[in-house]
Amino acid sequence: MRRHNLWIAMCAATAILGTTATKADFIDDRQVQLKLRNFYLDRQIDQPDPNKTQDFGSWSQGVTLDAKSGYAQVGPVQVGVDVLAQYALRLSGDRGDNDYIMPYDYINKEQARDNAKIGATLKAKISQTELRVGEILPATPVVHFDPSRQLLTTFQGAWLESKDLKNAKITLGYLGGINARYENQVQDFKLWPNELNTEKNQVKSGDSDGMYVAGIDYQITPELQASYYYGDVTNIYRQNYVGFAYNKKLDAHNKIATHARYFDNTESGDALYGDIDSQALSLKAAWTHGNHTVDAGWQQMFGEHGSHTPFMPTLSGWVPQPYLVNWSVASFIRKDEKSWSLGYSYDFKDVGVNGLTATLRHYDGHNIDNKNGTRGKEDENNFILNYVVPEGKLKGLGFQWMYIDVNYDNVPGFVDLEEHRVATTYTFKF
Repeated sequence: MRRHNLWIAMCAATAILGTTATKADFIDDRQVQLKLRNFYLDRQIDQPDPNKTQDFGSWSQGVTLDAKSGYAQVGPVQVGVDVLAQYALRLSGDRGDNDYIMPYDYINKEQARDNAKIGATLKAKISQTELRVGEILPATPVVHFDPSRQLLTTFQGAWLESKDLKNAKITLGYLGGINARYENQVQDFKLWPNELNTEKNQVKSGDSDGMYVAGIDYQITPELQASYYYGDVTNIYRQNYVGFAYNKKLDAHNKIATHARYFDNTESGDALYGDIDSQALSLKAAWTHGNHTVDAGWQQMFGEHGSHTPFMPTLSGWVPQPYLVNWSVASFIRKDEKSWSLGYSYDFKDVGVNGLTATLRHYDGHNIDNKNGTRGKEDENNFILNYVVPEGKLKGLGFQWMYIDVNYDNVPGFVDLEEHRVATTYTFKF
């Protein structure tokens, strides 16, 4: 089903809903939130060419209306409608496109002053099975929405989740396009990087007809979960994912959380980006003792990748892959790359500062195949400070500061960078 057909179906179903939604649950069970987000990003790039921009960034104010209806009974089906309206206004001057927050005009070399996007979702469910048609915010290993900038990356399509099978969740979906965090309209799927240079033995990007998703999460025991997902970005790549997670509370003060995740990627259909052969293995373990959490991760890339795909396949639009252990600003997804990470978090609630947490993390990647007989390295350091007002008239007001330092050693086309992100958030609930 293409995008215009989805919207026609939604409009027709919403009109029917308007004449049949007589039950109070449709209104009484609604959840309406107005989310305010002030977001500042500053990225300093160690650019060796003095004629190129050295710094990027923006300061913006975002407003998001997130309205979810309850359900009205229409025959055997419960039906509802969700609306997500997002708007951001740039408060700073035009500092370029590299922060990927506002739409950017590459012809006139101008960053848009504001950005707005609106999406609606028709939802229908029977028992514990729900079908959503319209704007989708998937959170799966093979495709995931992006909350990392001012506005959300969303998708358009049809999405079904069922929990009717005991201890299991089944997911089936078709996505017809993506509305990236810096866009204001739905685009077809491409592979990142989306502007490849044929003069450098790379192919030009091509569009996919859509993405098909199928998966199951099964709770084997209260502590152990297994997952399998399949994604097919038609004519670009197919992805198989297998994951295991083990979480256990040891006693009143100690708990562990571990997971193992494996991706296998091959070309799909017409193979618009050529042959793809890559695999990724991620392992991570975290131990929480009271207010302290220590975590460690290992990740390795395998396979020949393909002549035009030096990275693990990633969707254009800077779509994140949070199911990889070492995914961050430096993504650690290059051919043959091996990487590890070490993190520490502390919750200050028992030292008189309830609501304050701090996280320090280091990533280190090596053995990158540059395809010229050399090997490259990359590393990244993060410091994240979060504070949420725990009580009083300003309860729920949140502050976050992120410091990111990325360094490359013999990785062609990439330069060191230093970044600060500051966000202030508040949500009004109606």
